[in-house]
Amino acid sequence: MDMARPRLSLRGSIAARLAVGYGLLVAAAMAALSAIVYFGTVGVFERSIDNKILAEQARLAKAWHGDGRAALVREIDVLLHDLIDTDTEMVGLFDANGRLVAGNLRRWGGLPPGQRADGSLAFDSMRRNGTPVSVRIVATRLGDGSRLVVGRDLVELDAVRDVVERALLVGAAVSILLAFFGALWFRWRLDARIGQIRRTTACIAAGELSSRIEVAGNDEFARLGEDINRMLDRIEALMEGVRHVSNSIAHDLRTPLGRVRSRLDRALQASVDPQALVLDARLAIEDIDSVISLFDKLLQIAALEAGVRAGSFEPLDLAAIARDMTELYEAAAEEQGVTLAYLGPDAAPVRGDRHLLANALASLIDNAIKYGCGGGRIEVRVDVREDLAVLTVRDYGLGVAAGEMDKLARRFYRVDQSRHLPGNGLGLAIVTAIVQLHGGTLELRGAEPGFEASMLLPQGR
Repeated sequence: MDMARPRLSLRGSIAARLAVGYGLLVAAAMAALSAIVYFGTVGVFERSIDNKILAEQARLAKAWHGDGRAALVREIDVLLHDLIDTDTEMVGLFDANGRLVAGNLRRWGGLPPGQRADGSLAFDSMRRNGTPVSVRIVATRLGDGSRLVVGRDLVELDAVRDVVERALLVGAAVSILLAFFGALWFRWRLDARIGQIRRTTACIAAGELSSRIEVAGNDEFARLGEDINRMLDRIEALMEGVRHVSNSIAHDLRTPLGRVRSRLDRALQASVDPQALVLDARLAIEDIDSVISLFDKLLQIAALEAGVRAGSFEPLDLAAIARDMTELYEAAAEEQGVTLAYLGPDAAPVRGDRHLLANALASLIDNAIKYGCGGGRIEVRVDVREDLAVLTVRDYGLGVAAGEMDKLARRFYRVDQSRHLPGNGLGLAIVTAIVQLHGGTLELRGAEPGFEASMLLPQGR
């Protein structure tokens, strides 16, 4: 069989879509980070320049309002000769006719054309020593018709902006490469993990029920693998059970059907004695009845496992059921020389089906009488443990070997020492199905001496 690795197309591959999504997410994250870095550097620098311009404008406006134009001219001179940002600061006082009265704007080519004197900051372009430069500038009109212009050369801001933009471009290129190769690695990892699961399922579909997913680590894929492996264990156990049941049914049907055929064959002989014919017919009917009983029990187990009777549950007293069944079987136990006794509280509330629980207990008592009669005593006991009501049947007979304890609840399984007794090995299988229908568990264990079977049922109010 060709067990080539499954190939996933881009259109149908969740790994590819997740990888693309991962790459887009990384790209979006890098874009957001770049915007934060850009506005956190260039933006802060721009705000710092604006604050300086506005502070200088306020200082000069204060001088004007204090002593008029003469004081303003003196303050402009002080500002230009304080050796602070003298290379980038721009100051100019223009009269009503547009002539420069004070300041350093002559070397900048004068007032920018169309500059509005409304006191708002604006970006503009001027020429410094014949070289065009960008500036940040604000112009205000004074009371005598003159205009005050304050600004800054943005050469330093432009340099910072260029450095930041180049750094972001390089970072973006590196990020794109990392996102691309990261997405490829991400898809490869997903393909590898998903491919392993698909290969395992392909092996199982081909009939290799023992195949299991290799589990490594503790991530989501590991937990998924563990869940699938548990499911496969359960499926394999069910398939093994089906094979066992099929083999057991074939074996158990062959013997009675063979006897029925032999008796019918004798009945066809003309020389058969009428009394022998009646006896053969009666025995054939008994064999057919045993086959019908076998199928009835199998159908009962199937119905219990399907939860058909769960809708008839009602509040019950498990202790009362145990006392009633103990009284019912006392006579049968005495015939076998066994004392049957009930031990337990007056009440043990549960929720369930009275008929099913009584049948389960009857099956356990019947097994104890049949296989544990050598011990002379059988106890039916009810215990209440936290949220559980426990119904236990114990005998003091020979017990069961430890190696066979886990097999007792299998359908058609019978221990060697009981094969000569009537039965078909379905009793404990039916009890297990009844207990599981009630949300409980059946525990089987050696009691030294004897054998003990316990039904653990959730309490009900």
